[in-house]
Amino acid sequence: MKWQEVRSLYPNQFVKLQVLKSRLEGTQEIIEDMAVVGMVPDANATRELLQSKGEYLVYHTSHEEIVLKVRGAIGLRGKVSYAD
Repeated sequence: MKWQEVRSLYPNQFVKLQVLKSRLEGTQEIIEDMAVVGMVPDANATRELLQSKGEYLVYHTSHEEIVLKVRGAIGLRGKVSYAD
């Protein structure tokens, strides 16, 4: 399903999606095809977003397109020392 179809079916609300096809452009992931898992009430949107993993995400249909910022792995630099 395309994003414009989702927006017309679920106007101005949060939806949970499964990403089926996406592409990378620099540091952005552009979502091209998706399956709608369901509508998410505003009161539950933050919790659902925090619980989403892998190819699942929560997004609001007020946005013209789905563009996600891709972050690199976060790690620590330096030596690790252990106390005896």
